Parts: sequence; C-alpha cells; structure tokens
Amino acid sequence: MDEGRRRDLEHGTVPRLVRTAAVRYGDRAAIVDGGEVVSFARLAHEVACATRALMAAGVERGDRVGIWAPNGWRWIVAALATHAAGAAVVPVNTRYKGEEAAYVLGRSGARVLFTVSGFLGTDYVALLREAGEALPALETVVVMAGAGAGAGAGAGAGAGAGAGAGGRVVSWDAFVTAGERVSRADADERALAVEADDVCDVMFTSGTTGKPKGALCTHAQTLRAFGDWADIVGLRAGDRYLVALPFFHSFGYKAGWLACLLAGATSYPLAVFDVDAVLARVEADAITVLPGPPSLYQSILAKPAPGDAARRPASRSLRLAVTGAAVIPPDLVPRMRAELGFRTVLTGYGLTEATGVSTLCRDGDDEETVRTTSGRAIPGVDVRVVDAAGDEAPRGTPGEVVVSGYTLTKGFFDDPAATAEAFDARGRLRTGDVGVMDARGYLRITDRMKDMFIVGGFNAYPAEIEAVLLRHAAIAQAAVVGAPDERLGEVGVAFVVPRAGRTVDGEGLVAWCRERMANFKVPRRVVVVDAMPSNATGKVLKVELRERARRTT
Repeated sequence: MDEGRRRDLEHGTVPRLVRTAAVRYGDRAAIVDGGEVVSFARLAHEVACATRALMAAGVERGDRVGIWAPNGWRWIVAALATHAAGAAVVPVNTRYKGEEAAYVLGRSGARVLFTVSGFLGTDYVALLREAGEALPALETVVVMAGAGAGAGAGAGAGAGAGAGAGGRVVSWDAFVTAGERVSRADADERALAVEADDVCDVMFTSGTTGKPKGALCTHAQTLRAFGDWADIVGLRAGDRYLVALPFFHSFGYKAGWLACLLAGATSYPLAVFDVDAVLARVEADAITVLPGPPSLYQSILAKPAPGDAARRPASRSLRLAVTGAAVIPPDLVPRMRAELGFRTVLTGYGLTEATGVSTLCRDGDDEETVRTTSGRAIPGVDVRVVDAAGDEAPRGTPGEVVVSGYTLTKGFFDDPAATAEAFDARGRLRTGDVGVMDARGYLRITDRMKDMFIVGGFNAYPAEIEAVLLRHAAIAQAAVVGAPDERLGEVGVAFVVPRAGRTVDGEGLVAWCRERMANFKVPRRVVVVDAMPSNATGKVLKVELRERARRTT
C-alpha cells in the first residue's frame, strides 16, 4: 500500500486529522501566535467550540464559509471548524478591496464570514458595506479580532450592524457563546459524518475571463497531497515553521499550517511580511522551516545586517526552505545556504486547480537541479509536456504542461463551462504553462501560454486588471503584461490608449488603480500609446508589448 493511500485510511478527513493530532501530540504547541500558545489538544477543543457555533448559526453540510483575515490562530480554528461542520472554506485575499471580496463571497454563496476590523487600518466589514453588493446568502459576519486574527474582538463587532446584505455582525466571543446551545455530542456527530470525498474548500483563482472561479478540492485530495508534500520536503514533528505566506493562498494554508498539523510541527503565523519581523522571529523562536516565493528570500537578503552592510551571520536554526511560483535567480539558492544558513533548499510547482502541488525536488538533488527545475511529479500525479496535438513532446522539447491524477479539481463551483475548458480531451488539466521535461522527469517552466504573470508569488491576471482600467473615463483601450522585476519577479505594465480628446496621467492612473484593486494587481508603470499592435483579426499582440516592457524596464 502506498503512503498516500495509507494516509487516506489513517485520517480520511480533516476533522479526523484534528482528533488524531490531539491524541498523538497532546500538549505540544500546535500554534504560536505572538503570546498565544495553542497546543494540539487545545486546538481540538477550540475547533469543537467553533463548530458548535457554526451549527448554531445554521451552517449545514455542503455550505460555504468565507474567511477574510490575516494569518492568525483563529483563522486556523475557523477553517478547521468549517471542515468539522461539513462546510467548505472559501479563503478571501486580504489584499482585495470590498468589491473584489464581495464577488467571491456572493459567487460562492457563503453563509458566514470570519473577518477582522482595524487590521493595518482596514475595516473589512466597512469595505463590504461600501461595495454595495447584494449578498443574500451571507447571514453572519464574525469579527475575530480588532487588529489581527489573534487578538480580542474589536470595534465594529456589535450585533445588528449591516454587512453588505444586512447580515448580523458579532464578535468571536459572542459567536462562540451562542454555540453553547448545540451539544458537543451533536458537533462530534456532524464532524464524524464528514466524508473523504466531501469538498473541504473552494479556492478562487482568476482566468482569461477576468473573473475569479472557485476550484473545488476534497478532504482526501488535500490530506494525501500535503501529507506527501510534508514527507518529501522533510517537515517533521518538532519543527518550528514560520508561515509568512498568507493563509488565503494554498502555500500558506495547505503547505503551511495544515502540513504542520499532519507532521506534528508547530506553526508560527506571521500576519504581515516584514523583513525585520521575520529575522526577529527566526532568532527569537529558533525557526527551522521558512518556505516562500523567491521574492521573500530576496527581500531578506537585500536587508543589510546591523553594522554590516555586506553580510549577516547565517541563522543557527534555519534548516528547510521550499520555494517556487516564479523563476529563481541564478545566485539565490547558494546565497540562501551561505548567508541565511539553510541546509536544505527545494523547489516545486503547483496550481490551485491541482490542489496546489504537482512537482517537487527531493532532498539530495544537486544545486543545479534545484535552481533550474521545479522537481518531478509527486506520487500518484502524472505531469507531462505535450505538443499542439496533445501528444507527449520529446524530452528536452518545449510544450504545454498538463497534469493528471488524484489532485485535479472536481470542477469550478457552479461553472460547468469553465470546468470543461480547463481540461483536454483526455481529462488532463491544461496548465497554460510552457515547460521542458528532462530525461529524468524533472520539469522546467520556461514561459506561459496564458498571459498571467506572478508578482511576488501572487498570480496576476491581465484580463481582470484590464477590465478595471477600462472603467476609467479617459481610457479607450488597455492591455496589461508582466515585466521582469528584481525584487518581485514580475510586475504589471499597462499600455493604454486614451479616449479622443482625453489625456492619461500615468501616476494618477496608478493611484486610481490602488483604490480599486489589490496592490499586487496594480500596474507599476503606465505606457500611453496611440494604438495597440494587433494582427489581422484585431487581436492585441501582447508578445510585442512584453518585449517593449522588458526593453524599457
């Protein structure tokens, strides 16, 4: 019996994993969030209390529950309680503006939303109200904290305040107290009724249509994929894992705190990435594991050590780094080893539509392999590079990357057309990425067939950004492409054609965008042109725009 199948039988579902971990690891720390230390046993208790609260709020098996909040221990409890109630978690990007978040919540039909107020000066409840979107399914908004997901309930948590569609807004404490009318036995029965093939989350990802779509993933897929992820990268009981990647992303959620739960490691949530905060936590908490996109390590390496502008002493505790999601600069891996102290650096490749992980390097792979490839397929997953006819391309020849196996999404939520479009005639996921497979089966991503680009580890989709730009009164046409950036990997460059008789101020347009979209989507530069380059059918030639953006970077 293979390890993945063994894990399916051992845990079956996330709620059963929580129970297993509580028994296996007991009073060991599961989460350390500032001054809050939550043991594995306490985590199971907190989850049970929150599960009762969700049931009291009317959440049924198969419902959806949104979480729009920064990393924190209550985010984890809210997610695990949602799983135990038989519902699916809908993570919402904390960088979203009210309109963007309202779309995801409305599209998914989320009945409950866990959020915060006052985080980095942002009141998420107020943003929803201001969006003015109708959210008829949203009945309850739970404010987990005033300044972050680990603190006490903050301002704006009074019951009765409207939340977009008039849902009641309550504090975390009031919400949990209301759950006391549901018995622990009923909550346990609900949790044990959850099945391995039930949907555990709806992860929204954008596409060429410019509108996010929700990929469905089951408990069995998640446990097997990230149990294997933990095994392959070498995450182990007792590790201290600083989760700097946001929980709304598969990397911070599934390869983050959930992998810790599977391995018996301790997760240290970081609400906001800040180089000084990261270095302080690494030193103070003797952090052993710090995954992230290349830009995370580049930012750390760019920060001079106090009193030493050239180098800082390598960490005495850092052991493991796992990176990916962007092209890795040639000197990054050796610098991570020499200057940050990592003993093991691995790379990987994954997509939301394939549970978040498809390939990984292995411990023992040489540095050249780690630096230039994304590893080879994880067990039970088939990754191939194919030609235009869908046949496997010769090794060393570029083609489109396709993925098949147990990790593939069950479809996009309430969107059969998008589901059909995502797969080829043989049932394989079309990634839209161009890659090259070497003789050993190691994959190197070389380009993107789609226009998507990656800003500091976050996917940015031109169609979505262009749709916003075209709402500007002075813009007649817009095209967005990615351009290389030393720190973030890529950033957006917007080419715009003004309306007749109008002018476009580039800096003003960037500021206008910042008010309407998440920061990573905002174009860093605006180029005003008289006309877009196009082919005979009128299609904009983005290849030419990319080349121009690169030349002027």
